[in-house]
Amino acid sequence: MADEQPNNLEFIIDRSNLYREESFSDLKTGTVKRLTPVKADGSADKSRKTIFVGHTSILTPNGPLPIQNNIPAKELAQAIKRFPEAMQQAMEQLMEEVKKYKEREESRIQKPDSGLIIPGR
Repeated sequence: MADEQPNNLEFIIDRSNLYREESFSDLKTGTVKRLTPVKADGSADKSRKTIFVGHTSILTPNGPLPIQNNIPAKELAQAIKRFPEAMQQAMEQLMEEVKKYKEREESRIQKPDSGLIIPGR
């Protein structure tokens, strides 16, 4: 049944996929997070690549809307340089999703009746 709640949730951390997170922000435009792969003991895991993620918010009539995107970079300076492009790309993806959502909603609302008259409806 759809209304049933799962009664045995498991919260297991994948010990083979751990990252140390560091944040770098200008306190105005956004934040770049560096996710450094680590082993379960906290030591650096040199077999995996560091990941950079950009975060920002845009103001909307309904309040701030968070936006984030991966930044293809090997080092922090490169990630900071590529931050604007990554955020622009995330914004464009968001706008495409909004456009598709609106189109689906409009087509759902504007479907013409079949012309059938069903008693009781």
